[in-house]
This record gives sequence, structure tokens and C-alpha cells, in this order.
Amino acid sequence: MKEDRDPFESGGAELPSIVGVSLQPVGHIENFLAGGHPLKRGDRVLVESEAGTRLGTIEIEPHEPARTLDLTALRTVTRPATDDDFRTESDNLTREAYARRLGVEKIRERAVAMKLVNVDYSFDGRKATFYFTAEDRVDFRILVRDLANILNVRIEMKQIRARDESKVTGAVGPCGRELCCSSWLRDFEAVTVKMAREQGLALNPSRLAGMCGRLKCCLRYEYATYVELKRNLPAIGKRVESVKGDGKVLRQNILKQTVTLQLEGEGGMVEATLEDLVTKRAE
Repeated sequence: MKEDRDPFESGGAELPSIVGVSLQPVGHIENFLAGGHPLKRGDRVLVESEAGTRLGTIEIEPHEPARTLDLTALRTVTRPATDDDFRTESDNLTREAYARRLGVEKIRERAVAMKLVNVDYSFDGRKATFYFTAEDRVDFRILVRDLANILNVRIEMKQIRARDESKVTGAVGPCGRELCCSSWLRDFEAVTVKMAREQGLALNPSRLAGMCGRLKCCLRYEYATYVELKRNLPAIGKRVESVKGDGKVLRQNILKQTVTLQLEGEGGMVEATLEDLVTKRAE
């Protein structure tokens, strides 16, 4: 009986290399076994994904996997893409553009309460996935029948979130740069109002919301830094002693690492650095 060997055991054979592949622009990076192909970053490859055969882009070059990674769960890169694959991709892009126009027309014609965001054809051209947003559950059975009869492919409807819509469509944010989600941000992480509070931002929905209508992803970027800096400062409302006089903390100036004090009596307000603070008086 043949024993299964641990791929990480040293037996003279080299460890299998893995690569990071993105199946769509600025998409989530998935691990695949390199399969011995001479690959480098930016190469286009053919892979088998959960959605079937896809063309992907090498984002992380072949490297030794971590020992905690389950290699048995990974698929292998089929092969580097060929000119025929690129022609197939170009044909599919043309078909997707037509399917989007048709989808918008049929949604309007059937008065379905949904917004079409994108259409994605499988590499073999047998299935078209229509991505849409909607406020509530949608009955799209008649719409699917109409589209299938005209396009002669299997139709799949997939509802996505507002953030996914912004990632697909792209735009320029209030900062004057292309949206992070459509230019470089591959995965969405949770963004909370607490992050805005920690940074001392006014809780104004119109200022905190991104193009998707949800909290801006960039609220995460400096959150950890603000949390760390605030640890050094006395809390608002604390009574402290300083070389400039004793008083109560009115404001924290987090980036400057100072606090504004309301001095006791008629002392007015002063700004004190951490070096100016002597001790914190017990409550």
C-alpha cells in the first residue's frame, strides 16, 4: 500500500512552488500551484477556478509555500495563456458589452427593481453572469428567460453589495484620486463609526460616506496610529497637573500630542504638551 508523503518532508525533491493569481482587475488574489511553469508577475495564465476555466494574471511570482498551507486544497495552473486564449478573451469582452446593453434594455422593459452593474462571460462562453444591486429581493425569472432566449447561454443572476458596485464601475473620490477599491484595494475590511470617533472626525454622514454610500475605506488607514497615539494622552474631562497650571482636559490634539486645558479659577485655556504634565490627579 502506497503511503501519502508530506510535501514538506525533505527527501531530495524540491518543494512545490505556488503563485498568487488574480482573476479580475484588482481582484482577490488566490493561490495556485505553479505546476513547473516559468512564470513571472504580470503573466497571463489559464486556471481552473470554482467558476470554471478562467484567464488570470500572476500577481505574486512562484515562491515556497508556508508550512501551514494545505497544498492538497490548491488547484494547479493549467498553462500560460496563448494568442488563441487572448482572442477568446477579446470575443468574450465584445459579448459582455452586448449583454450589458441587452440587460439594461430588458430590465427597463420588464420594470424590474434592480440595477445592472456588470456582465461576466465564462471563458468557454457557455454561461453569462449578470451582477446587479437591488434594495429588496427580486423576482427575475422572466428576465432570465428573456436573456437566455436571446443570448443562447446559461444565465446566472448574482446580487452584489454597494461597495462591490463601486469597485466594478470605478470613479474619482473626493480626494481627487481614483477610488481605492477600483485601483488597488483587493479585499474589503470592516469600517466602523468608532474609527471616525478615534480620529476626532465630525460624525457627518455626507463627509464620512464614500461613493458607494458606505463609510470610506480610508477611515481604516490611520486608525491604528490614532489609537496608539491616544494612549499617551489623558482622557477628555480628566483633571491634571501641569507646569502651566492645574485644570481639566477639554480637547486632545492627537497628532501634536498635546491637550487643551481649562485652568482652574480664571486661568483661561492653555495648550500643554506631555512634558508639561506633571501628574494626573485622582478622580
